[in-house]
Amino acid sequence: MERLWGLLQRAQQLSPQPSQTIYKRVEGTQQGHLEEEEEDGEEGPEARAHFCPMELTGPEPLGYRPGRQNLVPWAAAGRRAAPYLVLTALLIFTGAFLLGYVAFRGSCQACGDSVLVVSEDVNYESGLDSRQGTLYWSDLQAMFLQLLEEGRLEDTIRQTSLRERVAGSAGMAALTQDISAALSRQKLDHVWTDTHYVGLQFPDPAHPNTLHWVDAAGKAGEQLPLEDPDAYCPYSATGNTTGELVYANYGRPQDLQELRARGVEPAGRLLLVRVGATSFAQKVASAQDFGARGVLIYPDPADFSQDPLKLSLSSHRAVYGHVHLGTGDPYTPGFPSFNQTQFPPVESSGLPSIPAQPISADIASHLLRKLEGPVAPQEWQGHLPGSPYRLGPGPGLQLGVNNHKVSTPISNIFGCIEGFSEPDHYVVIGAQRDAWGPGAAKSAVGTAILLELVRTFSSMLSNGFRPRRSLLFISWDGGDFGSVGSTEWLEGYLSVLHLKAVVYVSLDNAVLGDDKFHAKTSPLLISLIENILKQVDSPNHSGQTLHEQLVFTNSSWDAEVIRPLPMDSSAYSFTAFVGVPAVEFSFMEDDQAYPFLHTKEDTYENLHKMLRGRLPAVAQAVAQLAGQLLIRLSHDHLLPLDFGRYGEVVLRHIGSLNEYSGDLKARGLTLQWVYSARGDYIRAAEKLRKEIYSSEQSDERLMRMYNVRIMRVEFYFLSQYVSPADSPFRHIFLGRGDHTLGALLDHLRLLRTGGSGVPGARSSAAAPGLGFQESRFRRQLALLTWTLQGAANALSGDVWNIDNNF
Repeated sequence: MERLWGLLQRAQQLSPQPSQTIYKRVEGTQQGHLEEEEEDGEEGPEARAHFCPMELTGPEPLGYRPGRQNLVPWAAAGRRAAPYLVLTALLIFTGAFLLGYVAFRGSCQACGDSVLVVSEDVNYESGLDSRQGTLYWSDLQAMFLQLLEEGRLEDTIRQTSLRERVAGSAGMAALTQDISAALSRQKLDHVWTDTHYVGLQFPDPAHPNTLHWVDAAGKAGEQLPLEDPDAYCPYSATGNTTGELVYANYGRPQDLQELRARGVEPAGRLLLVRVGATSFAQKVASAQDFGARGVLIYPDPADFSQDPLKLSLSSHRAVYGHVHLGTGDPYTPGFPSFNQTQFPPVESSGLPSIPAQPISADIASHLLRKLEGPVAPQEWQGHLPGSPYRLGPGPGLQLGVNNHKVSTPISNIFGCIEGFSEPDHYVVIGAQRDAWGPGAAKSAVGTAILLELVRTFSSMLSNGFRPRRSLLFISWDGGDFGSVGSTEWLEGYLSVLHLKAVVYVSLDNAVLGDDKFHAKTSPLLISLIENILKQVDSPNHSGQTLHEQLVFTNSSWDAEVIRPLPMDSSAYSFTAFVGVPAVEFSFMEDDQAYPFLHTKEDTYENLHKMLRGRLPAVAQAVAQLAGQLLIRLSHDHLLPLDFGRYGEVVLRHIGSLNEYSGDLKARGLTLQWVYSARGDYIRAAEKLRKEIYSSEQSDERLMRMYNVRIMRVEFYFLSQYVSPADSPFRHIFLGRGDHTLGALLDHLRLLRTGGSGVPGARSSAAAPGLGFQESRFRRQLALLTWTLQGAANALSGDVWNIDNNF
């Protein structure tokens, strides 16, 4: 500072004619004004125009001599005060900067515990062709709700349910053309179809399926009429099988284990099981694991609403359902069925080796009355009139299944709105189009909502909206055979979809009632779903949002609403096979199953009566929920996926493992490695959360980098150590196989039950009856641990940023 002051002094001394402006008070008429006069300078226009540093003169000190620099005491005081002035200015500037930064971050939507929840003041750039400038979340929400039309939904549901649309039929071909043309009329960037040639199984009209009594000599006797002969189980094993009849409740592994514990052996017999609790495929797979020879599946009135004022399924109706324990074309497992591509003759391991057939409640009641043996437990008792519900065995039966495989073309229909900022990232929404019967609830509702969403978003484009990410609308074919159309598409693009698909939203089974609401979903979407539920009006509780309706009955709303994705959901393959987070919404009726699903009575009239005229309002609520979800997912700067939720999931599952730590320690084994991997994932999620919190959302490159890491979190939980061809469902929490947490828990249970554990269920590599195997345990633990550790490492970002304690 002294050196700088000296340089200034020398510059003033060397100035040829320094000019100073002195302000002094003028007396007289100009009193109170200031007058300039030049001192020690030449007069004239040029001199007056010269800009000079201004100095305010004070009282002249003793010894003052004009024309000489007098630095005492003013200069000395300035020299002493200058450092303090600089420091004071610096402190003021720093304080103001920090205050402004905190104020700015306070308005940021990423604040709070859930860093991925966007508030209503978020702006949404509407694209290069926008004529309205910046659009905010409230603008987009209002625009969407205004353009969505309830009346169109009801009309489309009615019209679709009246059309024949069995996969591969002429009616389906006509509907495909109509929907493709409807999409082409909208303001979409791309519309196209994909055709697959798949193996589907149909009844043989010339050789219908049969059921006969068998006499003591083993010969087929009286035939029992199948009252609903069109109902069948696609992918059942074919041929004739004979055995005594046994009642096995829902046919779950625990039911069959209980049956065996009560002295009734299921092996070598035909099982009579109820619809519900598990899928048809799981029932048949469990029966096969226990050595049964065949399965008969019937609808018990106890599994539907007991309200006499409500509709119920006719007692002569059977329920349709496929029995392939998997998804997609079971004759080309792991490979897409494009262009009649021929593969080696391999079949899915999920195809059963025993026959299965659906029967009506009337036939089931007749069979139950023939059973002997112990009475079934109270919780196994149904509501068939005059049936004692004994376990059996009963008389011998012969089941004949003559279904045949047909190579069938199916077509998926696609419509796309390209995003303006991240067009290579897709938010996907889809609905099944085909149906075995009228399929009003099964697929007509979903198809109607999908078409209305396409029309609504197309109208929004005309009003200035353009999403950041691409929206992909898909109408699936072959859904009634096990999500065949969607799975074949996933298999065809397996190598890229986990890099491009952000989320999948399923509209299947969306309206099965109007009382309860369930969301079968990935944990990544739970926070976003909760946020959207707060903004959708309840269709049957006036003045309440859906969220308020849900928390009214249970303050822990996620325990009331959230369910894991089951294998029979069309969204399952997206998550368990490809690693894309997915959700499927369902309105239910008092937690009771919709009685007409997968039957010939699933008509528009029955659905309308079941909902007491509220079908349009409930369908509208689903459309609002799905539409606002699409807006948030396709247009938020930062993807609203709560990656921290998986930390809670891991903690919950690890808690199940803790129960067996003592048993393992006694054998010299430990679960420490999986605990360490769990801790690394939780730390990586918290680290990423803090990074996002402190970042600027206006930085497009940075936001894209974060979005890429966030959207792949689900993919990180697919085990990279097993083959997709051998174990297609590689998800360690949701999948099937020895690499899953469920299989590890099943194996650990053998520590206490010896070799009598429940065979089957989640592990294709399990060896029932062998008991606990240390070598198998070590392999399972390694598969689980390194998949979890890999997820933690991937979430951490670049390799030089990985900080784990493994």
